[in-house]
Amino acid sequence: MLGYRHAFHAGNHADVLKHVVLLQLLDHLAAKNKPFWYIDTHAGAGRYTLTQGHAAVNGEYVDGVARLWNAGVLPEALGRYVELLRTLNPHGRLLHYPGSPWIARSRLRERDQLWLHELHPADHAQLARDFGGAGCHVANEDGFAALKALLPPEPRRALVLIDPSYELREDYTRLHTALQQALRRFATGVYEVWYPLLPRREARELPARLQALGAANWLRAELVVAGAGEHGMYGSGVFVINPPWTLEAALADALPRLVTLLGRDRHAGYALERSPA
Repeated sequence: MLGYRHAFHAGNHADVLKHVVLLQLLDHLAAKNKPFWYIDTHAGAGRYTLTQGHAAVNGEYVDGVARLWNAGVLPEALGRYVELLRTLNPHGRLLHYPGSPWIARSRLRERDQLWLHELHPADHAQLARDFGGAGCHVANEDGFAALKALLPPEPRRALVLIDPSYELREDYTRLHTALQQALRRFATGVYEVWYPLLPRREARELPARLQALGAANWLRAELVVAGAGEHGMYGSGVFVINPPWTLEAALADALPRLVTLLGRDRHAGYALERSPA
């Protein structure tokens, strides 16, 4: 959607959950001495300045990543995430937030490749400026459609992040179709799907529809920061297909602390579910 700019939401509670999980997946894939591809269907701008521009309009990071920045001792997965943030903010002030392309590039090795897709012209221009070069492919293309051409990947190892804005109702259908086709072409890939918790039918039904795709190994994690109202996002979730065996334990440790740090009222909580054995 060309009117959507992720910068307005950079560093919010949804980014925290999505990127904590993303970092765990990247580190798992990079631990093996085999190349892999990182494919981002909705890459955004790649990195964001929090104290000016779009991110400063609503300041959503204040109730998100900023609460982890000075939280002290954290569970291992959250500590690793904050450590990464400090490499982008080396002077001790939280001024910049890394988008998923920046996080991925920080973990990829020389033989790995990034495939970044973004339709918004301004965000694509920033991606092309900051991420162009060897091993990084930046395309002003529809990420859903691009998956068909990229899968299966040449190294037979890949992490695919799918996180559309969901501002269009058709995003729910397109996501389901694209992931269904992707699994047919590359069933052994690692897929992270981010989704919002919203008071609308499509959002409520999406987790069950993802489970019904029939992947043998999946993990679902949700973070609720407030009670569901008539409007607005009250939390978010990630659905990971072919997760590493370490991910469930890492999230079981991290999610309760995220509820404490990011929860806004007594309805805050989390869910963690895995595929039947």
